[in-house]
Amino acid sequence: MTTAQNVIQSLRNIASPEIAEHSFRFFKAGPDEYAEGDKFLGIRVPEQLKIARKNSQLPLSEIHKLLQSKYHEIRLTGLFILVYQYEKADPSRQKEIFQFYMENLDRVNNWDLVDSSAKYIAGHFLFDKDRSVLYKLADSENLWERRVSVLTTFYFIDQGDFSTTLDICEKLLNDDEDLIHKATGWMLREIGKKEKQVLTQFLDKHSKNMPRTMLRYAIEKLPENERQGYLKGEGIRN
Repeated sequence: MTTAQNVIQSLRNIASPEIAEHSFRFFKAGPDEYAEGDKFLGIRVPEQLKIARKNSQLPLSEIHKLLQSKYHEIRLTGLFILVYQYEKADPSRQKEIFQFYMENLDRVNNWDLVDSSAKYIAGHFLFDKDRSVLYKLADSENLWERRVSVLTTFYFIDQGDFSTTLDICEKLLNDDEDLIHKATGWMLREIGKKEKQVLTQFLDKHSKNMPRTMLRYAIEKLPENERQGYLKGEGIRN
């Protein structure tokens, strides 16, 4: 049986100190940065995906060991495996994987870990179920849990359901973290790609009070005159 140790060894075999140094800076793992203390082996995502596919049958108990790693890439590879398993699972197994994911959410602790998993596991599972857990996560003091609350709704947006995204974006309007401003603005932009009027209604109500980063992300795909109108606090200029 494949074990977590087999996966870890496969990752260590292709580790690069140079990539690790770059990743340390890119993911802001230095003192007083948002991912302070995160450690890196130095492995590109495509290589992690290959290893995850080869080990996609790993038991949850072994994935748990990967998620406990201090190394970013080992945790991310564990999440890739979890997503692969979820996508091929029947509803009963999907429920088990979702519960496992939520029980280990404290290990989904950098933006790429969130973005690579929340939509595909929590988003799919919660789409036709009670979503109250997302509102609780949006109230969390933990940055990554708040980001999970937003990114989970990406799946809902893909299905044309915007209500939860709009609720959570409104809830997080006064968030202090730039990574939340980016996440909420990104999801609003995705809504705008599908239903521009839904986006502009939100912007007309909130644009003057939105964090600048959130606003810039949200309006990125709008026509230039409309973008400038929102940036200048004028709304859409006819």
